[in-house]
Amino acid sequence: VQLQASGGGLVQAGGSLSVSCAASGRSAFSTYAMGWFRQAPGKEREFVAAISVSGGTTYYGNSVLGRFTIARDNAKNTVYLQMNSLKPEDTAVYFCAAGRPIKSTIRQPANYYYWGQGTLVTVSS
Repeated sequence: VQLQASGGGLVQAGGSLSVSCAASGRSAFSTYAMGWFRQAPGKEREFVAAISVSGGTTYYGNSVLGRFTIARDNAKNTVYLQMNSLKPEDTAVYFCAAGRPIKSTIRQPANYYYWGQGTLVTVSS
């Protein structure tokens, strides 16, 4: 699976931004759980959100709960991350990832097989 993230940019604090990740390749997108992670300069990669194969179950990191929404469209081989009420501390490179983690490991980057190249989100104060 090849993943291509897009949609990052510069936004003011309190604003909204949506990023997306399109999948291609021989493996079926609809057989992978999808996750979003982010990494700010000098910090470790942080779990943001994940969504199950069917899209029926979602998971969020504590820092984004209630502000971000993950969704997927298996017909379009795309996963989305809608980000609202953005804060300067949300500034990071956002990565999408595909894998088959079990529920207890869905927040761990090591359980994802494929990664996109990342898209930069900058939130100004």
